[in-house]
Amino acid sequence: MVDSWVNSAESIGADLHLELAGGGGRRAALIRALREAVRGGRLAPGTRLPPYRSLAADLGVARNTVADAYAELVAEGWLTARQGSGTRVAERVEPLGSAARVPRKGPPRARGPQHDLRQGTPDASAFPRAAWAASYRRALTRAPSEAFGPGDPAGRVELREALAEYLARARGVRTEPSRIVVCSGFAHALRLLFHGRVLRGPLAVESYGLGFHRELLAAASVRTVPLPLDEDGARVDGLDRERAVLLTPAHQFPTGGPLHPERRAAVVDWARARGGLVLEDDYDGEFRYDRRPVGAVQGLDPDRVVFLGSVSKSLSPALRLGWMVLPERLVDAVREAKGEREAWASVPDQLALADFVVSGAYDRHVRRMRQRYRTRRDRLVAALAAQAPHIEVTGIAAGLHAVLRLPPGTERSAVKAAAWRRVALDGLAKFRHPEAREDAPDGLVVGYATPPEHAYGAALEALCGALPPE
Repeated sequence: MVDSWVNSAESIGADLHLELAGGGGRRAALIRALREAVRGGRLAPGTRLPPYRSLAADLGVARNTVADAYAELVAEGWLTARQGSGTRVAERVEPLGSAARVPRKGPPRARGPQHDLRQGTPDASAFPRAAWAASYRRALTRAPSEAFGPGDPAGRVELREALAEYLARARGVRTEPSRIVVCSGFAHALRLLFHGRVLRGPLAVESYGLGFHRELLAAASVRTVPLPLDEDGARVDGLDRERAVLLTPAHQFPTGGPLHPERRAAVVDWARARGGLVLEDDYDGEFRYDRRPVGAVQGLDPDRVVFLGSVSKSLSPALRLGWMVLPERLVDAVREAKGEREAWASVPDQLALADFVVSGAYDRHVRRMRQRYRTRRDRLVAALAAQAPHIEVTGIAAGLHAVLRLPPGTERSAVKAAAWRRVALDGLAKFRHPEAREDAPDGLVVGYATPPEHAYGAALEALCGALPPE
C-alpha cells in the first residue's frame, strides 16, 4: 500500500490523499482510489483535481498512468474535463456517501471533442461560397434543356472536358473526355470497380491506409494483401499473384511521402508484364509545400493505370464529386456497372464544377488553400518544437495531416490523453492493415486542416499537452 498526499500549493487542485492498493497495476489502483474518494464524499462535486503531471510526480508514477486514469473516469462520467478549467469531479444530483445513497440520475456523459484534429477533411469555413455561387448561376443559365433530363452514366460532357484539360495541366494525366467517368468520390469508384465486378481480387494495398476502404473491398469478397512501406513508399517488389495494386503515390496515406520514381516505373513494368492494373488514388495531390509537384503515375502508361480523384479535400466532401480516368478497355464495363441513369452525382453540381474549373476559380482556390494549409503546417511544427521537441514530425512536405512519432508503447495513452483534453485525433495503429508484418511504430495522425482559424491555436495547445513526456 502506498499513501500519497498531493498538495495544491498553486491553488490548481484540491489537497488530496489517495491510497493506492490492490492488484492490477498502478493505473487500476489509481482509478479505484479516485472512484472511492468520489463515492465516499471526500471529493465533492465540482472539486478541481491536480494536473496529471503534478499528481504523477507526487505519486511517483508515470504521467501517462495518471492521464489514462483521468481519461477513463471522464469517459465513465465520474470526472469532467474542460479546456481552461482543468479536471473536476462531475456534478451529481446528490453526493454518493454510501452504497445506499444512489443518485436519482446516472452520471453525466462525457462531453464531445472541442478540437477536431482528425485527418481527411478540409477547413469547411474556407469553402469559396461566392465563387461557387457565381459558377452555379452561370452553369444553370447556360445549361441546355437536355441537361435536366436523364443523365449520362459517364457524367456531363462539360465536366469531363474540363477535367481532361485540368488533369493534363496540373497532374500530368494523359486522357480524353471519353475515358473519364464521373462518380461521387473515391469510395464510390471502388464500389463500381469491385462490387460491379469490373475487377476482381486479390488486390495489393499499402500496409497503412483507410480501414473503411478495406471493409468496402471485403464486402465485395476482395482479399487485400498488404505491401510493406519504407521511406520510399510501398515496396512494389513484393507484388506476387495479385491482379491489381492500389497506391497513393503522390502522398502516401497516412505516413506521408511520394512513391520513389524507381518504384513508380517498377510498378508500371509489373503491370505490363503481368497484365495487371494500378489503381492510383491521387490523395492530396494538389497540396504540396516543400517539394516540386509529383505527376501522376497514370502518365507513364494510361492503359495500365486507373487514376482516381475527387474534390473532397480541395473543395468539400459535401459536394460528392469525383472522377475515374480509365483505360479505354474498362470504360464500357464501368458505365454498365454504374447504370443507365446518373443516380449519384448531381448534374447541376457537375455543371457548376465544370464552370469553376474552366473559369480558373478552382486553380485560385487551390493556391489560396495551399498557402493556408502550409501556414497551418508551419504552426504545428513550431508548436511541437517549442513544447515537445522530442516528438518527431513526419509526412509534412504535402497533404493535410502530419504523423507524430511517439516513444514506444505510448500511442494508446496519448490518444486517451487527447480525448481527456477534448481533442479528436487518431492513432497510427488505426490505419494499419491487420496482416501487415513490418514493425508497427507508435504515432498520432494529426489533421491540421479542419479546425477553423480562430480555434487552431487552442487546438495546438491542447494537443501538445496530451503528448507523452521525453
